[in-house]
Amino acid sequence: MNLRERVARNLRRLRHEKSMSQEELAHLAKVNRNSVGMLEREEFAASIDLLERLALALGVDATEFLRDDA
Repeated sequence: MNLRERVARNLRRLRHEKSMSQEELAHLAKVNRNSVGMLEREEFAASIDLLERLALALGVDATEFLRDDA
C-alpha cells in the first residue's frame, strides 16, 4: 500500500469514527469539501499543512494518517 492509499484509508476511518461527514470535517478544518473527498478517493496528495489541519479538526495526532494496521 502506498502512502496516498494509507492516508485515504486512515482519513476515512478517523472521520467515520467521529461520525463526521466530509462537509463537517472540511468546515472544521477550514478546507474545501472537495479536498476531503479527493483525498479519500486518492485523487489528491495532501500537504503536511493540510494533514495538520485535518488532524486538529479530528482531534488526533497527524501521525494517525500514516498508521499501517493492515
